[in-house]
Amino acid sequence: MSSFPLFPEAASSIAHEVDLLYFFILAVCSFFAVLVSALVVFFAVKFRRRHPDEVGADIHGSIALELLWTVIPFALAMAMFVWGADLYFRIARPPADSMEVFVVGKQWMWKVQHPDGVREINELHVPINRNIKITLGSEDVLHDYYIPAFRVKMDAVPGKLTTMWFRATKAGTYQIFCAEYCGTNHSGMIGRVIAMEEHDYEAWLAGGRSTGTAVENGERLFTDLACITCHKSDTTGRGPVLAGVFGNPVRLMDGRTVVADENYLRESIVNPQAKVVLGYQPIMPTFQGTVSEENLMQLIAYIKTLKAAPPAAPTGGQ
Repeated sequence: MSSFPLFPEAASSIAHEVDLLYFFILAVCSFFAVLVSALVVFFAVKFRRRHPDEVGADIHGSIALELLWTVIPFALAMAMFVWGADLYFRIARPPADSMEVFVVGKQWMWKVQHPDGVREINELHVPINRNIKITLGSEDVLHDYYIPAFRVKMDAVPGKLTTMWFRATKAGTYQIFCAEYCGTNHSGMIGRVIAMEEHDYEAWLAGGRSTGTAVENGERLFTDLACITCHKSDTTGRGPVLAGVFGNPVRLMDGRTVVADENYLRESIVNPQAKVVLGYQPIMPTFQGTVSEENLMQLIAYIKTLKAAPPAAPTGGQ
């Protein structure tokens, strides 16, 4: 008879830290729950009214005691807050050297594309001891990509891109769940992560069928959708230059300045009138409903690779 574990296996670099924080909060809450309950029972018995004419004595309190039960809970709450905030920010910020994998939620499946173009459905093969960044999108409703063994989860939100990351530390197969009710077959929207040794992952990758990398597909879409006719590499195009735009501030017609991140690029494709770049007319057509979430990710992956041309060297002698 197989045992049923109380907690899933801890199989990522952050899992033990998440567990430690959880058990600390659980221990503190349990301690005070037991202490307060015991004191309530003790005082109820000790100071009970023994006869109808008994009147309780006035209690003027104790400043020292009041300070004690104020300072100690405050210190514990601040410890939880600082510890939790530090852990949250480390989980929320993928390391710069992460391998990016694209995942799209759709009723009721997870569609995955690896950097070299290999695709999967409801499975995710990853190498252990390597940082993996998941870029999440949704084609229909709100989903939630949850890997209990890695102690990470993130909403897949319609209309925007979200990210999560992990580093698997143990080879094995781990469950994926959708942790947000998404419709009739929500409970069946499951999958698995197969964490592999590096050489096994490379062998699996080599045996997979690639339809082109995300960047290659994005470049092809950029041409097929005629984006190249307006977004030229120089300022002669009717649209802004996209080379070097990713990660940099962009001035808008309404005076605002925004950073060109993944969600800015996505919004500019599906709703180009929302943020019109200063110096350009709002003539770009919308691609809402005509470009799938997977294709949007591929276009963004391609745009992210476009680098600004280096400044021309000065000509002529002194």
